[in-house]
Amino acid sequence: MTTAAKPTSEHLGSPVADYATATASHPSNAELINKRQQHFLPTALLYHAEPLQLVKAQGEYVWDSEGRRYLDAIGGIVCISAGHNHPRIKQALRQMLDDDAIQHTSTLYLSRYPVELAETLVAEAPDGLDRAAFTNSGSEANELALMAARHATGETIVLNLRHGYHGGTASTLAQCGHHNWRFRAQPNANAVSALEPYCYRCPFQQKPESCALECAQNVETTIQTATHGKIAAMIVEPVMGVGGFITPPPAYFTEITRIVHQYGGKYISDEVQTGAGRCSNDLLLSKALDIDADMITMAKGFGNGAAIGGVLMSSEIADALAGKLYFNTFGGDPYQTVQAKLTIDIIKQEKLADNAMAMGSRLLNGLRDLMPRHELIGDVRGRGLLMGIELVKDRKSKAYATTETARLMDICKDKGLLVGKGGLFGNVIRIAPPLSINADQVDQMIETIAGALHELAREA
Repeated sequence: MTTAAKPTSEHLGSPVADYATATASHPSNAELINKRQQHFLPTALLYHAEPLQLVKAQGEYVWDSEGRRYLDAIGGIVCISAGHNHPRIKQALRQMLDDDAIQHTSTLYLSRYPVELAETLVAEAPDGLDRAAFTNSGSEANELALMAARHATGETIVLNLRHGYHGGTASTLAQCGHHNWRFRAQPNANAVSALEPYCYRCPFQQKPESCALECAQNVETTIQTATHGKIAAMIVEPVMGVGGFITPPPAYFTEITRIVHQYGGKYISDEVQTGAGRCSNDLLLSKALDIDADMITMAKGFGNGAAIGGVLMSSEIADALAGKLYFNTFGGDPYQTVQAKLTIDIIKQEKLADNAMAMGSRLLNGLRDLMPRHELIGDVRGRGLLMGIELVKDRKSKAYATTETARLMDICKDKGLLVGKGGLFGNVIRIAPPLSINADQVDQMIETIAGALHELAREA
């Protein structure tokens, strides 16, 4: 496991003396912002009132162009699992470059690398998921899964959940449960939304002690009232990422998979954010929760930052695609597949999934201990190292503390801690550090967030 010395205020958020790259080698932040405004789409997002230019990374840390070091508690937007620039991955990629290994070959030619990745992945998959395909991203992985489900069943309607998110392409955004991510031209045909399993804001006004899984039963009601009685698929994240790390009770999945299969559909478990050992002792949360999935999609931490996604499916579904052609130009390229296979190997050999569960429990308990002292915290939830802190203006009304969330992110950044945000109204702090994080770093995260909350309270 990658370890690091306990971060201190001297190192976090302040210049580091041994930082190698001089600031003169980087353009100014103002220059980059100006050029982005000229040349990027206006949809391009930036974290922080004063955005960072991140230029270096190692293990659990990143550095900005001014030489300041930060503990990366969002993991490159939930992409870094084995740690930034893991030495084994660096060595393998350097060796490939030194050997003039082919960088692009595609699946039209034979290559050992995607085959080895497929074998490694299938060995970690739930029983029955024995075929793999690779893509450039989670969006494309979900596109492929949706297409396969529709072709295999002969149906077209796909169920999704309000507050869910499955990618930025046309078909995946049609399954998106957030108005701010969708466009006027977004096709909505054959996409139907069920009510979300959002325990903190239960749409059925239930409490954990009175819950009868009404949210799961709503899946059947939705099929019965908003479809013609048959569906192609339902796509669900085991923990709803962009939605604010909404964490359904485990029994929810047993019930909804039963319903989906009863009505002829295929169940797609979107593990773009929950996979790669982040949320369970297994590589895939679907396996740990015994979710009866027909397909599982992956990306982000699966490649530890490489541009790769993947789909696991049963032979039954794969064989239904015979006679058609499917091709992805970069799906299965050597460098990406090597990095993904090494990432899986590292997670297993360094027991990073076990570490994620242990550190996640420590983080969850530490954050919940802050709740009595900070009324701004409405809920703390998550699995493993996928943790959400929902901020509210007051706990009775649960009014969204959107402005406060953005400000808390900035204060944490100034203290040397990078966190993300999510939720329909941007009021959930998202924490997803590398799985290699240690106990001292977790304690520093809790301490920094506590200090930021105190500072925010003083500003009110």
